[in-house]
Amino acid sequence: MDIMLFHSAYGLRPAVEAAAERLRAAGHQVRVPDLFEGQTADSVEAGTELKEKIGKEELLKRAILAAAPYSERGLVYAGFSFGASVAQTLALGDDKARGLLLFHGTSDIAPNAVVDDLPVQLHLADPDPFEPHDWLTSWYLTMRRIGADVEVYRYPGAGHLFTDPELPDFDEAAAERTWSVALAFLDGLPDA
Repeated sequence: MDIMLFHSAYGLRPAVEAAAERLRAAGHQVRVPDLFEGQTADSVEAGTELKEKIGKEELLKRAILAAAPYSERGLVYAGFSFGASVAQTLALGDDKARGLLLFHGTSDIAPNAVVDDLPVQLHLADPDPFEPHDWLTSWYLTMRRIGADVEVYRYPGAGHLFTDPELPDFDEAAAERTWSVALAFLDGLPDA
């Protein structure tokens, strides 16, 4: 699979590169655009400030420009937290998208979004302060209504970015379970 993997609000750090390498080792082509152009954050607050400084429109433009040269092949969009919201936005706007793999985050769904059985897999902490239960219920129902084939995996007791070994949220057991399920999801997607 060709995968476009977007980083979290912490920026493109070694943990994201390690995740990309894990996907490559499983036989996937992975591109990891740097939406922050070399800048990283050491806290969620600093990452939020960085996102706001760059601006939502500019970040989306950077993501679209990164994906555009490869989208004709049919990309799987993936991302971590903020990067998951970017991945979701791009996947729902790309009629050639082959899949959507979300780690730790979701995003608003455009009112006119429609997909044709897009395979979607979401992995979240339970509870997750950034993805409350009411929001997730609404998100899930809306994704199903627009035509997505959605699977949601919850990890009780894990912190928000529990797959990131560089952060205090890291939960090794939950992370390994996530990767096992995510890799099976990717292996199950139909070839182009």
